[in-house]
Amino acid sequence: MTSTDNTTGDHDSGLEDFGYKESLDRSIGKFASFAAGVSYISILTGTFQLFYFGFGTAGPAYLWSWPLVFVGQLAVALCFMELAAKYPIAGSVYNWAKTLGSRIVGWSAGWLMLTASIVTLSAVVLALQLNLPRLWSGFQIVGDGTGEHDFATNAVILGTVMIGFTTVVNALGVRLMAMINSAGVFIEIIAAVLIAIILAANMTRGPQVFFSTHGYGAGESGGYLGAFLVATLASGYVMYGFDTASSLGEETVEPRRTAPKAIFRAILASFVIGGAILVFAVMAAPDLDDPKIGASDGSLQYIVEQVMWGPLGTIFLVCIVIAVTVCSLAVHTAAIRLTFAMARDNALPFGERLARVHPRTRTPVVPAVTIGVVAALILVVNIGQPHIFTVLTSIAIIMIYLAYLMVTGPMLKKRLRGEWPPRDLKEGGYFTMGRWGLPVNIVALVWGIGMALNLAWPREAVYGEPWYNTWGAFVYIGVILGFGLLWYLTTGRHHIGTLTSHCAAVVTPAPESEPNDKELAR
Repeated sequence: MTSTDNTTGDHDSGLEDFGYKESLDRSIGKFASFAAGVSYISILTGTFQLFYFGFGTAGPAYLWSWPLVFVGQLAVALCFMELAAKYPIAGSVYNWAKTLGSRIVGWSAGWLMLTASIVTLSAVVLALQLNLPRLWSGFQIVGDGTGEHDFATNAVILGTVMIGFTTVVNALGVRLMAMINSAGVFIEIIAAVLIAIILAANMTRGPQVFFSTHGYGAGESGGYLGAFLVATLASGYVMYGFDTASSLGEETVEPRRTAPKAIFRAILASFVIGGAILVFAVMAAPDLDDPKIGASDGSLQYIVEQVMWGPLGTIFLVCIVIAVTVCSLAVHTAAIRLTFAMARDNALPFGERLARVHPRTRTPVVPAVTIGVVAALILVVNIGQPHIFTVLTSIAIIMIYLAYLMVTGPMLKKRLRGEWPPRDLKEGGYFTMGRWGLPVNIVALVWGIGMALNLAWPREAVYGEPWYNTWGAFVYIGVILGFGLLWYLTTGRHHIGTLTSHCAAVVTPAPESEPNDKELAR
């Protein structure tokens, strides 16, 4: 029998299933848990950053991909909710894949998720360049924005400053991170709702605009369907990361009840509010034929600036910057927890150092600094080769979808064998899908495979040239996974196992005392 830390007042944390001792600061409440999932998805970051791509590729009707992606990702989220009800643990995807599948499946899922998260952090902070110089020209530190490398170089500088900020906050402890993140998400949600309302109040056309191809896809192979599948990437790139609520499970109060609800509320809120902004923006845009709507320097921000009056547009741009900030913070936090989870299993190089928890802040400081440095170095690629960086960020999303598949696939196998869900979920009143579990799990798996193939399909319109970029999803993921597996097979697998410093203390029964003379006489 393993003992758990009873000082938290939470005796049902799921740690006992893995033999880990409690080492992180359990202080996150219900709203902070919900905020972690919402900020990773980030309504005002992903939708504003990628609207131009979807609209420029397939026009207004591309928005049908929003509910399509939601249904598919909701199936994945429901599977994750069951897992969070049983195992609300740091590095959730890694530990879930390890438990449901095997050690190598779990390690592969964790490695893909970790490398993708670091690249995603680099990608998210670049969104500052789309917004800060619009607020004040002084934020364009390099040149005036018209030079060949002005835009990209300035984006790296702004992004590096943001990564420095998220590194410091995460190093100072989860309480500070949760406080900043919750405040930012609160502002983001209010701003997003107000943006949707104001756009709706300024509509110039009806919903029929979404029922026409408007000439998009004409003359292209696959027609409009081909254009639509490409545009689906804009929605697929946004609606993920809801598992962050569970990855912070070891720092959440009543995690087996809180984390599943946080996952559901995060994806639902993002779908409803983000979808409202996208729909009403198209219906309120003064001129849908304006080329800037489908350009990266225009996009959704351009429509908002046109529709909002006076300083209101500027206020909402400030809210977008806040959203980018908390999104960056959440992505960095999730990557830290995943690094910590793998390191305490000695499943990464320098595991003992990466798994070390600061005695005062009770947070993994070394992973925070390491991830911050690596993400900042990756940003430098954007200066000379911005298109390769775009390819890498696209591939990072595919890697996350593949990591999700390494959870939903083994989970379905367990269901078919009658080994899932565990009986204690229903008996304890925790979330479980019951008889709906099998069909939902099948949908999650089929959806994940289909979306991964769609995202990875070699398209010059997305990945560009030469061939190693066009086939980048296969080339770069193969290299990243190959290097990781090379370390795992030659070195890692021989010493993987929970570090002694993180093992729960084993309670052994006290030895029976020898009978004394009086007892023998009796």
